[in-house]
Amino acid sequence: MSWRVRKHEETYGEDEIKQRLADELPHWYYEDGWIRRKYKTSGWKSTLMVVNAVGHLAEAAFHHPDLTVSYAFVIVKLMNHAAKGVTNKDFQLARKIEEVIQWQPAKEAESALEGTPDDPRFKYIKYD
Repeated sequence: MSWRVRKHEETYGEDEIKQRLADELPHWYYEDGWIRRKYKTSGWKSTLMVVNAVGHLAEAAFHHPDLTVSYAFVIVKLMNHAAKGVTNKDFQLARKIEEVIQWQPAKEAESALEGTPDDPRFKYIKYD
C-alpha cells in the first residue's frame, strides 16, 4: 500500500497506524498511543547490547524512544512527544531499529560473517 506524503510532525490515526504496522512492521503493535516492540534476549549482557544499539540509532536520528529494560527483554516505545502522536519519524526509526536488531549475517547470501553460533554460551537475540 502507498501512504500519502505527510509533514514530519503530522500524526496518524489509530486505524492508519495499525494498518501501516501490519504492512511494514508486523512485529510491532499499537497500544496506548505508542507503537511498540518487545525484543527478547538471552540475558542481561544481550539486553544491554540491544539498549545500546537502540540508543545509538535514536541519538543519531535525534528522536528518542521510551524503553522498558529487564533481564531478558527490551520494550521499545515510539511516539512523537512534540506532535503528541505517532508520526513518520516513529515509523522510520522503528524500521531502522528493526533492521539493526534483527540483522543476521548468516542469513545473507555469500556473507563472510557466520553469525552467532547456535550454542547456549553465545546466545544473543531471540530472533523472530
